[in-house]
Amino acid sequence: MSTVDNTPRWLAVAALAKIKNGAYSNLQLNQLINEHRMDRRDINLLTNMVYGVIQHRLTLEFWLKPFVRHPHQLDPWVRELLLSALYQWQYLNKIPQRAVFNETIEIAKVKGHPGIRRFVTGVLHQMDRSGLPAFDTIEDPDERLSVTYSMPVWLIQELRQQLGATKMEAIIASLNQPAKQSLRVNTALSTVSDVTTALTNDGLTVEPSKISPLGLVVTDGQAINTEAMRYGMFTVQDESAQLVVPALNVQPGDQVLDACAAPGGKTTQIAAELDADAGGEVVALDIHANKVRLIGQNAARMHVADRVAATELDARKVQTQFDDESFDRILVDAPCSGLGLMRRKPEIRYEKQLQDSLNLQKIQLAILAAVAPTLKKGGIMTYSTCTILQQENQDVIAKFLADHPEFELQTTPTEQDLKADRTDKTLSIYPDDYLSDGFFIACLRKK
Repeated sequence: MSTVDNTPRWLAVAALAKIKNGAYSNLQLNQLINEHRMDRRDINLLTNMVYGVIQHRLTLEFWLKPFVRHPHQLDPWVRELLLSALYQWQYLNKIPQRAVFNETIEIAKVKGHPGIRRFVTGVLHQMDRSGLPAFDTIEDPDERLSVTYSMPVWLIQELRQQLGATKMEAIIASLNQPAKQSLRVNTALSTVSDVTTALTNDGLTVEPSKISPLGLVVTDGQAINTEAMRYGMFTVQDESAQLVVPALNVQPGDQVLDACAAPGGKTTQIAAELDADAGGEVVALDIHANKVRLIGQNAARMHVADRVAATELDARKVQTQFDDESFDRILVDAPCSGLGLMRRKPEIRYEKQLQDSLNLQKIQLAILAAVAPTLKKGGIMTYSTCTILQQENQDVIAKFLADHPEFELQTTPTEQDLKADRTDKTLSIYPDDYLSDGFFIACLRKK
Protein backbone atom coordinates (compact mmCIF):
# COMPACT_ATOMS: atom_id res chain seq x y z
CA MET A 1 0.00 0.00 0.00
CA SER A 2 1.40 3.43 -0.95
CA THR A 3 2.09 6.13 1.61
CA VAL A 4 -0.74 8.35 0.32
CA ASP A 5 -3.51 5.75 0.64
CA ASN A 6 -4.34 6.59 4.25
CA THR A 7 -3.79 10.35 4.15
CA PRO A 8 -6.88 12.52 4.69
CA ARG A 9 -6.15 14.36 1.42
CA TRP A 10 -6.27 11.21 -0.72
CA LEU A 11 -9.25 9.82 1.18
CA ALA A 12 -11.07 13.12 0.59
CA VAL A 13 -10.38 12.90 -3.15
CA ALA A 14 -11.57 9.29 -3.27
CA ALA A 15 -14.75 10.20 -1.37
CA LEU A 16 -15.47 13.20 -3.60
CA ALA A 17 -15.13 11.11 -6.75
CA LYS A 18 -17.75 8.70 -5.37
CA ILE A 19 -20.04 11.48 -4.16
CA LYS A 20 -20.06 12.92 -7.67
CA ASN A 21 -21.44 9.55 -8.76
CA GLY A 22 -24.39 9.77 -6.38
CA ALA A 23 -23.04 8.59 -3.02
CA TYR A 24 -24.11 10.64 0.01
CA SER A 25 -21.35 12.66 1.65
CA ASN A 26 -22.17 11.67 5.22
CA LEU A 27 -22.29 7.95 4.36
CA GLN A 28 -19.00 8.12 2.46
CA LEU A 29 -17.31 9.94 5.33
CA ASN A 30 -18.61 7.54 7.97
CA GLN A 31 -17.40 4.57 5.92
CA LEU A 32 -13.92 6.03 5.46
CA ILE A 33 -13.57 6.99 9.11
CA ASN A 34 -14.61 3.48 10.17
CA GLU A 35 -12.24 1.79 7.72
CA HIS A 36 -9.09 3.83 8.45
CA ARG A 37 -7.36 4.58 11.70
CA MET A 38 -7.12 8.34 11.97
CA ASP A 39 -6.59 10.72 14.83
CA ARG A 40 -9.00 13.57 15.49
CA ARG A 41 -6.91 16.06 13.50
CA ASP A 42 -6.95 13.87 10.38
CA ILE A 43 -10.69 13.18 10.74
CA ASN A 44 -11.31 16.92 10.99
CA LEU A 45 -9.22 17.63 7.87
CA LEU A 46 -10.93 14.85 5.91
CA THR A 47 -14.38 16.10 6.91
CA ASN A 48 -13.48 19.71 6.23
CA MET A 49 -12.14 18.94 2.77
CA VAL A 50 -15.06 16.77 1.67
CA TYR A 51 -17.76 19.17 2.81
CA GLY A 52 -15.74 22.21 1.77
CA VAL A 53 -15.20 21.06 -1.81
CA ILE A 54 -18.89 20.16 -2.16
CA GLN A 55 -20.05 23.43 -0.64
CA HIS A 56 -17.82 25.56 -2.86
CA ARG A 57 -17.91 23.39 -5.99
CA LEU A 58 -19.25 26.03 -8.40
CA THR A 59 -16.69 28.54 -7.13
CA LEU A 60 -13.84 26.05 -7.42
CA GLU A 61 -14.88 24.99 -10.93
CA PHE A 62 -14.99 28.66 -11.98
CA TRP A 63 -11.42 29.13 -10.74
CA LEU A 64 -10.22 25.94 -12.43
CA LYS A 65 -11.84 26.51 -15.81
CA PRO A 66 -9.21 28.87 -17.36
CA PHE A 67 -6.46 26.34 -16.66
CA VAL A 68 -8.13 23.12 -17.86
CA ARG A 69 -9.69 23.20 -21.30
CA HIS A 70 -12.14 20.32 -20.74
CA PRO A 71 -12.34 19.70 -16.95
CA HIS A 72 -15.27 17.27 -17.21
CA GLN A 73 -13.26 15.03 -19.52
CA LEU A 74 -10.69 14.41 -16.78
CA ASP A 75 -10.78 11.25 -14.72
CA PRO A 76 -13.07 12.07 -11.77
CA TRP A 77 -10.30 11.61 -9.19
CA VAL A 78 -7.96 13.98 -11.07
CA ARG A 79 -10.65 16.67 -11.28
CA GLU A 80 -11.45 16.27 -7.57
CA LEU A 81 -7.73 16.37 -6.75
CA LEU A 82 -7.39 19.76 -8.44
CA LEU A 83 -10.57 21.11 -6.83
CA SER A 84 -9.34 19.87 -3.44
CA ALA A 85 -6.03 21.67 -3.94
CA LEU A 86 -7.89 24.87 -4.81
CA TYR A 87 -10.09 24.52 -1.75
CA GLN A 88 -7.15 24.06 0.61
CA TRP A 89 -5.20 26.90 -1.01
CA GLN A 90 -8.07 29.41 -0.88
CA TYR A 91 -10.03 28.42 2.23
CA LEU A 92 -7.69 26.65 4.69
CA ASN A 93 -5.39 29.47 5.74
CA LYS A 94 -3.43 27.39 8.25
CA ILE A 95 -2.05 25.08 5.55
CA PRO A 96 0.86 26.63 3.59
CA GLN A 97 0.44 26.77 -0.19
CA ARG A 98 3.71 24.85 -0.68
CA ALA A 99 2.40 21.96 1.43
CA VAL A 100 -0.89 21.88 -0.50
CA PHE A 101 0.86 21.83 -3.89
CA ASN A 102 3.52 19.31 -2.85
CA GLU A 103 1.02 16.81 -1.44
CA THR A 104 -1.30 17.24 -4.42
CA ILE A 105 1.56 16.50 -6.83
CA GLU A 106 2.63 13.50 -4.73
CA ILE A 107 -0.89 12.03 -4.92
CA ALA A 108 -0.91 12.57 -8.70
CA LYS A 109 2.47 10.84 -8.92
CA VAL A 110 1.47 7.80 -6.85
CA LYS A 111 -2.12 7.33 -8.05
CA GLY A 112 -1.63 8.22 -11.73
CA HIS A 113 0.88 7.82 -14.54
CA PRO A 114 3.72 10.30 -15.26
CA GLY A 115 1.52 12.27 -17.66
CA ILE A 116 -1.04 12.95 -14.91
CA ARG A 117 1.73 14.10 -12.55
CA ARG A 118 3.07 16.53 -15.18
CA PHE A 119 -0.45 17.77 -15.96
CA VAL A 120 -1.35 18.41 -12.30
CA THR A 121 2.01 20.08 -11.65
CA GLY A 122 1.56 22.35 -14.67
CA VAL A 123 -1.98 23.38 -13.71
CA LEU A 124 -1.00 24.24 -10.13
CA HIS A 125 2.03 26.27 -11.18
CA GLN A 126 0.07 28.12 -13.88
CA MET A 127 -2.66 29.03 -11.35
CA ASP A 128 0.01 30.33 -8.99
CA ARG A 129 1.68 32.43 -11.70
CA SER A 130 -1.47 33.82 -13.32
CA GLY A 131 -3.76 34.17 -10.32
CA LEU A 132 -7.38 33.08 -10.17
CA PRO A 133 -10.20 34.78 -12.10
CA ALA A 134 -12.23 37.39 -10.19
CA PHE A 135 -15.98 37.14 -9.63
CA ASP A 136 -16.53 40.66 -10.98
CA THR A 137 -15.62 39.40 -14.45
CA ILE A 138 -19.03 37.66 -14.51
CA GLU A 139 -21.50 40.07 -16.10
CA ASP A 140 -24.81 38.42 -15.21
CA PRO A 141 -25.63 39.29 -11.55
CA ASP A 142 -27.40 36.00 -10.79
CA GLU A 143 -24.58 33.99 -12.34
CA ARG A 144 -22.11 36.03 -10.28
CA LEU A 145 -24.02 35.24 -7.07
CA SER A 146 -24.21 31.59 -8.12
CA VAL A 147 -20.44 31.33 -8.51
CA THR A 148 -19.64 33.46 -5.45
CA TYR A 149 -21.79 31.37 -3.09
CA SER A 150 -21.88 28.15 -5.11
CA MET A 151 -25.66 28.08 -5.33
CA PRO A 152 -27.81 27.17 -8.35
CA VAL A 153 -29.25 30.16 -10.22
CA TRP A 154 -32.83 28.85 -10.00
CA LEU A 155 -32.69 28.76 -6.19
CA ILE A 156 -31.23 32.26 -5.98
CA GLN A 157 -34.05 33.57 -8.17
CA GLU A 158 -36.76 31.69 -6.27
CA LEU A 159 -35.57 32.83 -2.84
CA ARG A 160 -35.30 36.43 -4.06
CA GLN A 161 -38.86 36.31 -5.37
CA GLN A 162 -40.20 34.83 -2.13
CA LEU A 163 -38.12 36.61 0.51
CA GLY A 164 -36.44 39.61 -1.13
CA ALA A 165 -32.85 40.18 -2.24
CA THR A 166 -31.40 40.97 1.20
CA LYS A 167 -32.80 37.87 2.91
CA MET A 168 -31.90 35.68 -0.07
CA GLU A 169 -28.25 36.71 0.04
CA ALA A 170 -28.08 36.33 3.83
CA ILE A 171 -29.38 32.76 3.50
CA ILE A 172 -27.05 31.65 0.71
CA ALA A 173 -24.04 33.25 2.42
CA SER A 174 -24.79 31.44 5.68
CA LEU A 175 -25.08 28.02 4.06
CA ASN A 176 -21.33 27.74 3.47
CA GLN A 177 -20.55 28.08 7.17
CA PRO A 178 -19.83 24.86 9.11
CA ALA A 179 -22.80 23.00 10.57
CA LYS A 180 -23.03 22.97 14.34
CA GLN A 181 -22.76 19.70 16.26
CA SER A 182 -26.10 19.82 18.07
CA LEU A 183 -27.66 17.32 20.45
CA ARG A 184 -31.06 16.74 22.04
CA VAL A 185 -31.14 15.51 25.61
CA ASN A 186 -33.30 12.44 26.19
CA THR A 187 -35.63 13.51 28.99
CA ALA A 188 -36.81 9.91 29.42
CA LEU A 189 -33.39 9.13 30.83
CA SER A 190 -31.44 12.27 31.70
CA THR A 191 -31.35 16.05 32.08
CA VAL A 192 -29.54 18.85 30.29
CA SER A 193 -27.37 19.36 33.36
CA ASP A 194 -26.39 15.68 33.62
CA VAL A 195 -25.52 15.39 29.92
CA THR A 196 -23.50 18.61 30.08
CA THR A 197 -21.55 17.24 33.03
CA ALA A 198 -20.97 13.85 31.38
CA LEU A 199 -19.67 15.38 28.16
CA THR A 200 -17.54 17.96 29.97
CA ASN A 201 -15.97 15.17 32.01
CA ASP A 202 -15.11 13.43 28.74
CA GLY A 203 -13.19 16.51 27.61
CA LEU A 204 -15.81 18.05 25.32
CA THR A 205 -16.78 21.72 25.30
CA VAL A 206 -20.56 22.15 25.44
CA GLU A 207 -22.92 25.11 25.53
CA PRO A 208 -26.72 25.29 25.82
CA SER A 209 -28.79 25.84 22.68
CA LYS A 210 -30.37 29.26 22.25
CA ILE A 211 -33.18 27.67 20.23
CA SER A 212 -34.28 24.55 22.11
CA PRO A 213 -34.36 24.06 25.90
CA LEU A 214 -33.41 20.40 25.35
CA GLY A 215 -30.55 21.27 23.01
CA LEU A 216 -26.80 21.35 23.51
CA VAL A 217 -24.14 22.49 21.05
CA VAL A 218 -20.72 20.83 21.14
CA THR A 219 -18.02 23.31 20.14
CA ASP A 220 -15.03 20.98 20.70
CA GLY A 221 -14.88 17.18 20.63
CA GLN A 222 -16.99 14.39 19.14
CA ALA A 223 -20.13 13.58 21.12
CA ILE A 224 -20.99 10.55 18.99
CA ASN A 225 -18.06 8.59 20.45
CA THR A 226 -19.02 9.04 24.11
CA GLU A 227 -20.52 6.61 26.59
CA ALA A 228 -23.41 9.03 27.15
CA MET A 229 -24.33 8.70 23.47
CA ARG A 230 -24.12 4.90 23.54
CA TYR A 231 -26.30 4.75 26.63
CA GLY A 232 -28.99 6.97 25.05
CA MET A 233 -28.67 10.03 27.26
CA PHE A 234 -28.94 12.14 24.10
CA THR A 235 -29.25 11.89 20.35
CA VAL A 236 -27.76 13.93 17.53
CA GLN A 237 -30.47 16.29 16.27
CA ASP A 238 -30.40 19.78 14.81
CA GLU A 239 -31.70 22.56 17.02
CA SER A 240 -34.47 23.53 14.57
CA ALA A 241 -35.70 19.95 14.32
CA GLN A 242 -36.10 19.90 18.11
CA LEU A 243 -38.86 22.54 17.87
CA VAL A 244 -41.32 20.31 16.05
CA VAL A 245 -42.44 17.95 18.82
CA PRO A 246 -43.04 20.62 21.51
CA ALA A 247 -45.47 22.26 19.06
CA LEU A 248 -47.65 19.12 19.33
CA ASN A 249 -48.21 19.68 23.07
CA VAL A 250 -48.17 15.92 23.74
CA GLN A 251 -49.83 14.69 26.96
CA PRO A 252 -48.64 11.56 28.84
CA GLY A 253 -51.60 9.35 27.88
CA ASP A 254 -51.93 10.46 24.27
CA GLN A 255 -52.19 8.24 21.23
CA VAL A 256 -49.85 9.84 18.71
CA LEU A 257 -49.24 9.13 15.04
CA ASP A 258 -45.81 9.94 13.58
CA ALA A 259 -46.74 9.54 9.94
CA CYS A 260 -43.28 9.80 8.33
CA ALA A 261 -41.08 8.70 11.17
CA ALA A 262 -37.71 7.31 10.04
CA PRO A 263 -35.07 7.37 11.36
CA GLY A 264 -36.99 8.05 14.57
CA GLY A 265 -35.47 11.20 16.03
CA LYS A 266 -38.82 12.93 16.51
CA THR A 267 -40.48 9.60 17.38
CA THR A 268 -38.22 9.19 20.40
CA GLN A 269 -38.76 12.83 21.34
CA ILE A 270 -42.52 12.23 21.31
CA ALA A 271 -42.11 8.99 23.27
CA ALA A 272 -40.13 10.77 25.99
CA GLU A 273 -43.29 12.84 26.68
CA LEU A 274 -45.52 9.75 26.97
CA ASP A 275 -46.31 7.45 29.87
CA ALA A 276 -46.77 3.81 28.86
CA ASP A 277 -48.63 3.06 32.12
CA ALA A 278 -51.14 5.79 31.24
CA GLY A 279 -51.65 4.27 27.79
CA GLY A 280 -49.42 6.69 25.95
CA GLU A 281 -48.07 5.37 22.64
CA VAL A 282 -46.62 6.72 19.39
CA VAL A 283 -47.32 4.79 16.21
CA ALA A 284 -44.31 5.43 13.96
CA LEU A 285 -44.82 4.75 10.26
CA ASP A 286 -42.40 4.28 7.40
CA ILE A 287 -42.85 2.75 3.99
CA HIS A 288 -39.55 0.80 4.08
CA ALA A 289 -38.98 -2.23 6.31
CA ASN A 290 -35.31 -1.45 6.94
CA LYS A 291 -36.22 2.06 8.14
CA VAL A 292 -38.90 0.63 10.43
CA ARG A 293 -36.19 -1.51 12.01
CA LEU A 294 -34.05 1.61 12.41
CA ILE A 295 -36.88 3.36 14.26
CA GLY A 296 -37.08 0.37 16.62
CA GLN A 297 -33.33 0.40 17.20
CA ASN A 298 -33.33 4.10 18.02
CA ALA A 299 -36.28 3.67 20.37
CA ALA A 300 -34.43 0.89 22.18
CA ARG A 301 -31.22 2.93 22.49
CA MET A 302 -33.21 5.85 23.89
CA HIS A 303 -35.03 3.55 26.37
CA VAL A 304 -38.52 4.38 25.08
CA ALA A 305 -39.34 1.19 23.15
CA ASP A 306 -42.31 0.46 25.44
CA ARG A 307 -44.02 3.57 24.03
CA VAL A 308 -43.19 3.12 20.35
CA ALA A 309 -45.03 0.96 17.80
CA ALA A 310 -42.87 1.03 14.66
CA THR A 311 -45.05 0.03 11.71
CA GLU A 312 -44.37 -0.55 8.03
CA LEU A 313 -47.08 1.44 6.25
CA ASP A 314 -47.39 4.18 3.65
CA ALA A 315 -48.90 7.17 5.46
CA ARG A 316 -51.22 7.71 2.49
CA LYS A 317 -52.84 4.34 3.36
CA VAL A 318 -53.21 4.95 7.08
CA GLN A 319 -56.99 4.48 6.98
CA THR A 320 -56.54 0.84 5.94
CA GLN A 321 -55.28 0.08 9.46
CA PHE A 322 -56.60 2.85 11.71
CA ASP A 323 -60.13 4.09 12.35
CA ASP A 324 -61.28 7.68 12.20
CA GLU A 325 -60.44 9.69 15.33
CA SER A 326 -57.81 7.20 16.54
CA PHE A 327 -55.17 9.75 17.52
CA ASP A 328 -54.92 12.71 19.90
CA ARG A 329 -51.92 14.12 18.06
CA ILE A 330 -50.49 13.61 14.58
CA LEU A 331 -47.08 14.61 13.31
CA VAL A 332 -46.51 14.86 9.56
CA ASP A 333 -42.79 15.51 9.21
CA ALA A 334 -43.24 15.32 5.48
CA PRO A 335 -40.92 14.09 2.73
CA CYS A 336 -39.42 17.26 1.27
CA SER A 337 -36.64 18.65 -0.89
CA GLY A 338 -34.40 19.10 2.16
CA LEU A 339 -33.12 22.50 1.02
CA GLY A 340 -32.93 23.64 4.64
CA LEU A 341 -30.20 21.04 5.20
CA MET A 342 -27.71 22.39 2.65
CA ARG A 343 -25.18 23.30 5.35
CA ARG A 344 -25.23 19.71 6.63
CA LYS A 345 -25.76 17.96 3.27
CA PRO A 346 -24.20 20.35 0.77
CA GLU A 347 -24.72 18.14 -2.29
CA ILE A 348 -28.50 18.77 -2.09
CA ARG A 349 -28.06 22.17 -3.74
CA TYR A 350 -26.87 20.58 -6.99
CA GLU A 351 -29.39 17.73 -7.07
CA LYS A 352 -32.70 19.58 -6.74
CA GLN A 353 -34.81 21.60 -9.16
CA LEU A 354 -37.94 23.67 -8.60
CA GLN A 355 -40.04 20.92 -10.19
CA ASP A 356 -38.97 18.59 -7.36
CA SER A 357 -40.74 20.86 -4.87
CA LEU A 358 -43.88 20.96 -6.98
CA ASN A 359 -43.88 17.15 -7.25
CA LEU A 360 -43.34 16.79 -3.51
CA GLN A 361 -46.20 19.19 -2.78
CA LYS A 362 -48.61 16.62 -4.23
CA ILE A 363 -47.24 13.92 -1.92
CA GLN A 364 -47.32 16.24 1.11
CA LEU A 365 -50.96 17.16 0.48
CA ALA A 366 -51.88 13.51 -0.07
CA ILE A 367 -50.36 12.52 3.29
CA LEU A 368 -52.14 15.32 5.14
CA ALA A 369 -55.46 14.44 3.53
CA ALA A 370 -55.02 10.73 4.31
CA VAL A 371 -54.19 11.12 8.01
CA ALA A 372 -56.60 13.99 8.78
CA PRO A 373 -59.67 11.75 9.41
CA THR A 374 -57.74 9.74 12.02
CA LEU A 375 -57.28 12.80 14.27
CA LYS A 376 -59.74 13.26 17.12
CA LYS A 377 -61.85 16.40 17.30
CA GLY A 378 -59.91 19.00 19.25
CA GLY A 379 -56.64 17.24 18.40
CA ILE A 380 -53.55 18.87 16.96
CA MET A 381 -51.79 17.94 13.73
CA THR A 382 -48.34 19.43 13.21
CA TYR A 383 -46.88 19.68 9.71
CA SER A 384 -43.14 20.21 9.31
CA THR A 385 -40.48 20.17 6.63
CA CYS A 386 -36.74 20.79 6.47
CA THR A 387 -37.02 22.98 3.40
CA ILE A 388 -37.24 26.75 2.89
CA LEU A 389 -39.44 27.03 -0.21
CA GLN A 390 -43.04 28.23 0.04
CA GLN A 391 -44.19 25.60 -2.47
CA GLU A 392 -43.68 22.89 0.18
CA ASN A 393 -44.55 25.00 3.20
CA GLN A 394 -47.04 27.88 3.23
CA ASP A 395 -48.62 26.80 -0.08
CA VAL A 396 -49.25 23.28 1.24
CA ILE A 397 -50.97 24.57 4.36
CA ALA A 398 -53.10 27.02 2.38
CA LYS A 399 -54.25 24.33 -0.02
CA PHE A 400 -54.94 21.84 2.78
CA LEU A 401 -57.05 24.33 4.75
CA ALA A 402 -58.99 25.27 1.61
CA ASP A 403 -60.00 21.62 1.20
CA HIS A 404 -60.46 20.86 4.93
CA PRO A 405 -62.55 23.54 6.65
CA GLU A 406 -62.77 21.30 9.73
CA PHE A 407 -59.18 22.39 10.54
CA GLU A 408 -57.94 25.78 11.73
CA LEU A 409 -54.39 27.12 11.79
CA GLN A 410 -52.95 27.91 15.20
CA THR A 411 -49.83 29.88 16.08
CA THR A 412 -46.83 27.57 16.30
CA PRO A 413 -45.49 27.84 19.87
CA THR A 414 -41.85 27.66 20.97
CA GLU A 415 -40.61 27.43 24.52
CA GLN A 416 -37.96 30.09 23.84
CA ASP A 417 -40.58 32.39 22.23
CA LEU A 418 -38.67 32.50 18.95
CA LYS A 419 -39.64 35.14 16.39
CA ALA A 420 -42.25 36.51 18.79
CA ASP A 421 -42.90 39.51 16.55
CA ARG A 422 -43.78 37.48 13.44
CA THR A 423 -47.15 38.06 11.81
CA ASP A 424 -47.50 34.52 10.41
CA LYS A 425 -49.02 31.79 12.57
CA THR A 426 -46.63 29.29 11.01
CA LEU A 427 -42.95 29.26 12.01
CA SER A 428 -40.19 29.50 9.40
CA ILE A 429 -36.63 29.07 10.59
CA TYR A 430 -34.15 30.08 7.88
CA PRO A 431 -30.52 28.91 7.89
CA ASP A 432 -29.21 32.42 8.61
CA ASP A 433 -31.56 33.06 11.56
CA TYR A 434 -29.74 30.97 14.16
CA LEU A 435 -27.17 29.09 11.99
CA SER A 436 -29.30 25.97 12.38
CA ASP A 437 -31.11 23.96 9.70
CA GLY A 438 -33.93 25.59 7.77
CA PHE A 439 -37.32 24.35 9.04
CA PHE A 440 -41.02 25.05 8.67
CA ILE A 441 -43.65 24.19 11.31
CA ALA A 442 -47.42 24.62 11.14
CA CYS A 443 -49.97 23.59 13.81
CA LEU A 444 -53.48 22.62 12.71
CA ARG A 445 -56.32 22.04 15.17
CA LYS A 446 -59.33 19.91 14.28
CA LYS A 447 -62.47 21.78 15.28
